[in-house]
Amino acid sequence: MRSSGRNNRDSGRGDHRGAGGATPRPKAGGKRDDKQRAGRPRPEERRYDVGGSGGPGGSSDRKDERGGAKGGGPKSGAPKSGGSRGAAARGGAKGGPRTGAKSGPGAKGGPQRGRGQAPARPREYDAQVEERNRARHNKPQVKTPKTFGDQEGERLQKVLARAGMGSRRACEELIDQARVEVNGQVVMEQGVRVDPEKDEIKVDGLTVATQSYLFFALNKPAGVVSTMEDPDGRQCLGDYVTNRETRLFHVGRLDTETEGIILLTNHGELAHRLTHPRYGVKKTYLAAIQGPLPRDLGKQLKDGIQLEDGYARADHFRVVENTGKNYLVEVTLHEGRKHIVRRMLAEAGFPVERLVRTSFGPIPLGDQKSGWLRRMTNTEVGMLMREVEL
Repeated sequence: MRSSGRNNRDSGRGDHRGAGGATPRPKAGGKRDDKQRAGRPRPEERRYDVGGSGGPGGSSDRKDERGGAKGGGPKSGAPKSGGSRGAAARGGAKGGPRTGAKSGPGAKGGPQRGRGQAPARPREYDAQVEERNRARHNKPQVKTPKTFGDQEGERLQKVLARAGMGSRRACEELIDQARVEVNGQVVMEQGVRVDPEKDEIKVDGLTVATQSYLFFALNKPAGVVSTMEDPDGRQCLGDYVTNRETRLFHVGRLDTETEGIILLTNHGELAHRLTHPRYGVKKTYLAAIQGPLPRDLGKQLKDGIQLEDGYARADHFRVVENTGKNYLVEVTLHEGRKHIVRRMLAEAGFPVERLVRTSFGPIPLGDQKSGWLRRMTNTEVGMLMREVEL
């Protein structure tokens, strides 16, 4: 044991001196020295085993194993199984996929392909894929249904809300209550689209003015001329509708000294029908006259009074109030000739002192003050349109 340790220390000193420049003299007949020369590491990588194993050559065997692991070269005295396993592990970790054949009972006959390499495709397959892609992109464009594309018209509840029938929620309730008609058909579901320019929309049987139309009722005072502009500078209807973006015009006329309701609108067709004799829209007047009145005055007016331009007949006549000789009578007729009421009563022998028109068709004057302009409700507009079959 002592001699073995001393020999190792001597050999270490000799190797250390050899690192300085002189090559140590080889010992003859040393099997261990042959192994060292075969796989001798560089001086800076040497490792010295100072704890001998007790048997001759034991320490050198361990040095050979460590030298083979550190130096990376094959050792003649290294175990084959351990060396091959270490080399395989290092090769698999750093060298990438192995393409060589496996050894052992589980090895296959041919070389294995790496994981990252895809199998080569034939040209015919690539051509088929390209042809399918072209066919898919060359298909005619499919027209999407109106539910998902640009739809025509507007939602019915939106049109009703814009026409002043209430909020959208209130208009939806009108539809749920089956109170809305479009072109004569009762609408039973939400989301129906309509064209306000073409479709006829009714609520409770009354036509709704869905377009940008304006309808006003004015209580015309006495002395106001029934024109929108007067070249002589007299007070006219246009003085009551200033600052309006849309041009309005009056429906029919009232005498300058006649008071009462007169309609203003920008709906040309409605204004035309309201004044046309074919539709016979009735107007009611209150006339202040002097009595006494004969009992058959109403019959005379209903039978017809001969005037310069033909007969004029009243649809209705009644006495509203009588105070001494002062009578307030109500006359209803559908004609619209100039000064028709005044001329009829004057021909019967009772000149009119004051005349007020209290209703135009289904639109009453009510308690509206003289000179006041009000916007008509949708219900009133609908009643007017029904009166003239719009």
